[in-house]
Amino acid sequence: MKKRSSMNIESERVGKNMPSLRSLVIISIGLIVVAILTSAFVYAETASVSVDGKSYDIQYVGNGVTVSGISADTDFVSLILSVNVSGSPGTLEVTLDRNLIDSTFQGNDDDFIVLADGDEPKHTEIQTNTQSRTLSIELPAGTEEVEIIGSVFGSTETPTEEPTTETPTETPTEEPTTETPTETPTETPTAEKPTVPVEKPTTPTSEKPKVECGLGTILKDGACVLDERCGPGTILKDGVCVAEPVTESVPAKPFGTQLVIALVGSFVIAGTIGVVLALMSKASKSKN
Repeated sequence: MKKRSSMNIESERVGKNMPSLRSLVIISIGLIVVAILTSAFVYAETASVSVDGKSYDIQYVGNGVTVSGISADTDFVSLILSVNVSGSPGTLEVTLDRNLIDSTFQGNDDDFIVLADGDEPKHTEIQTNTQSRTLSIELPAGTEEVEIIGSVFGSTETPTEEPTTETPTETPTEEPTTETPTETPTETPTAEKPTVPVEKPTTPTSEKPKVECGLGTILKDGACVLDERCGPGTILKDGVCVAEPVTESVPAKPFGTQLVIALVGSFVIAGTIGVVLALMSKASKSKN
């Protein structure tokens, strides 16, 4: 009897220490709120970059990636991002304003060239509209620098100077003067000299030359120079553009998918805790 009584007392103590159903619900809601806030704080970061004395804001999302600074290279029309990749791999989503930088060819959108420490990582363009273009870049652990190369800085593009042609000044032409012969005592018939019409030089109309670069060249400082950049699907190796090995790109998970995963995970954790506590409570009651 004494042993049974002591067991009953111990069960009552355990039952009192067990959380109630209301406490379990509050704990579950708290876990869900924490998961939502944690997912929300991962997104929508902004960094500034200066191009020709004008500052622009660039939005980016880092998953396992932090950005410590952004600079612009006006000679190669590129943005250079200093990064720290803690994930393996990390994902960086960068939204590029067309007023800042764009990549076009013959009036149509062209692919950006992306380099991670000199190598071309897996990247896709996940969103495009008339104002901006968003790139998703997969970065291996240890990456320190990401370079995004376009074709033009949108709002800083300066028109090329068109050569001016000088119009030759007209010089007055002296018309030949006919001398009147002096009369002699003997009248001789005077012959009239034919007048030769003088043609005035016509001013050539100058046509403004059109500057248009052909294939394999780009417009730089008002002149067409050789395009030393590698196109899509190629990488720079030993100074030569060679075909990139074909690898399957893994599209980055959008914000909605990651949020759903976080919510489901929170529900699973909260449900597991609730089931365990309920089983413990049922076991203590059955002993009574």
